[in-house]
Amino acid sequence: MNRTRFISGLITLSCVMAGLTVTDHVLAQTSPAQKQFELTILHVNDHHSHLDDKPRTLLLKNASGSQQEVKVSAGGFPRVVSAFRKLAQEDSNVLKLHAGDALSGTLYFNRAGEMGQADATMMKLVCFDAFALGNHEFDKGDSALAKWLELLHDNGEFGCKPAVLSANVRFADDSALHSSRSKVPVRPFTIVERHGEKIGIIGLTIAEKTKVASSPDPGTQFEDELTAAQRTINELTALGLDKIILLSHIGYSKDLDLAKRLSGVDVIIGGDSHTLLGPDALKTTGIGTPAGPYPTVLQNNDGHLVCIVQAWEYAQIVGKLKVRFDPEGRVISCNGSPLVLVDDDFQVEGKPASPDDARAFQDSIYRSGILLQIKPDPEASQKLQPFKDKVENFKKTVVAIAPVELCSRRVPGGPDTPDYSRSSPSCNQRGLVNVRGGDIQQLVANAYLAVANSHYGGADISLQSAGGVRIPLEGTVTAAQVLELLPFGNQLWRLTLTAKEVHDMIEDGLQAVVGGGASGPYPYAGGLRWDVDLAKPKGSRASNIEFFDQKIHQWVPLQEGREYKLFVLSFNANGGDGYQTLANIPASRRMDIGVLDADAFMTYVESLPKDQYGLPVILPPAADTFSTKSFRYH
Repeated sequence: MNRTRFISGLITLSCVMAGLTVTDHVLAQTSPAQKQFELTILHVNDHHSHLDDKPRTLLLKNASGSQQEVKVSAGGFPRVVSAFRKLAQEDSNVLKLHAGDALSGTLYFNRAGEMGQADATMMKLVCFDAFALGNHEFDKGDSALAKWLELLHDNGEFGCKPAVLSANVRFADDSALHSSRSKVPVRPFTIVERHGEKIGIIGLTIAEKTKVASSPDPGTQFEDELTAAQRTINELTALGLDKIILLSHIGYSKDLDLAKRLSGVDVIIGGDSHTLLGPDALKTTGIGTPAGPYPTVLQNNDGHLVCIVQAWEYAQIVGKLKVRFDPEGRVISCNGSPLVLVDDDFQVEGKPASPDDARAFQDSIYRSGILLQIKPDPEASQKLQPFKDKVENFKKTVVAIAPVELCSRRVPGGPDTPDYSRSSPSCNQRGLVNVRGGDIQQLVANAYLAVANSHYGGADISLQSAGGVRIPLEGTVTAAQVLELLPFGNQLWRLTLTAKEVHDMIEDGLQAVVGGGASGPYPYAGGLRWDVDLAKPKGSRASNIEFFDQKIHQWVPLQEGREYKLFVLSFNANGGDGYQTLANIPASRRMDIGVLDADAFMTYVESLPKDQYGLPVILPPAADTFSTKSFRYH
């Protein structure tokens, strides 16, 4: 073996074992720069139809050197377009990649023209080299995905047709995406060339999650990710390629596992898990707590370096990764940063920042290494505007009729209970809210369960904490009122719980009401009901818990030894409102379904019987479906 290469390998291995990123400086002694190849990868994932920017609160140093909360406009796809255009000009040998889940998550997805049309328009402005199919691309079935891919590849005034990749999907013979009829091919890999170097890019789609939580055609199958990835890597290496990127929509933890088990992989650009990676500066500037370093550097099955990255979620970050290869195509270093996209419209306590503070904030952004101050791209903003107008018009649309007031009451009980005044006098006079709580809170919980079973692979029970449902409904109902009803933009998850965990979940909500003095955490559930006695000690306030068994259409007691699939908001799934039992459910029993709460409720409303004018009629839930069977306060 060449002695120089042997020493270089020892240095590399020592750095990896120490948990360090191998730097160019370390290896410059052993790898002449002229024989190396550097590739810059710009990437996003999981933007989920989040196209508008949003306000963000940063922690930045002001003119006096003190850290201060500062509000700025941040993210949004026009700003993503700007970032890609700027960053692509700064380096040579650039790849632009999207690791999946472009679709589903806001009204832009299916209320602003053709399904995903707004997303396709924005993505074409970036001009991605490759796009991996995520599970949410299959939410409306193969035929709808085929139509969206045609929008993505439609030339029009653009010239960009990103390679659409998934090495582990096998489309049904009658699928609109089968190779015999699809206008846009879905391929296992693509080969691109930069500065005379050929680079293979392989796509992966998370298998089990797509099958059970999205809506691919019944005959469309998803192969095991490891098997498909290794087979495709072997195909590329047989063609003489020595630089291989996995464009992976399977989640960060699965990427880490895959990296160690695969031979021949160099880089993994990930998605699906919405993972924030990067330095501690992400936390100290108020962005969030990173789950690992950017890049995460491991060794693959050959003992060679593999670099793993992900770019969080919702068009907030563009990842910039630089990878250096030796003459044999092995990674010798990788470095980079997740760049959080922000504006300079600084607001402090509701007022524009002073000039001195604004300059200090800009300097703080520059020094952070993870904040990129950038304006939205004017062309992208202009092209987004018609879709924005359609969303605003949709909000004014009457979507249903509620002939009887759907009462809002967080906590049941009479005039001496803390939430009695929330419901209207007419609802209080009817008295049913005193016994069982709010109609609208229960209806939302029931809606989640119904939509889970009709669209997202099924669930046994659902949960909605009372405070997440904000208004009653009566008379004509507009789309804007639905968004006002569920204004927090939560995504729905599916967790698998034991019978004990179901009981503990209910007790968590009741404890948050009693111990915390708040009404918002009070639990409403679909397919689940119980008696409440708040005078009893914690752990025994919920009794006679029953589960509606959908197979036999009967209410039955919770059964020890049985598992229950729970459809629940991401907020509660992560412990919000005191639901610590849910926060403790391990990753193996958690699945991010990713559908927006308001959109799920809208889907439910659209399925209801119509009146003579074609409007869905929303009625109060049947009495026997309320989760609170009886209520005692004192």
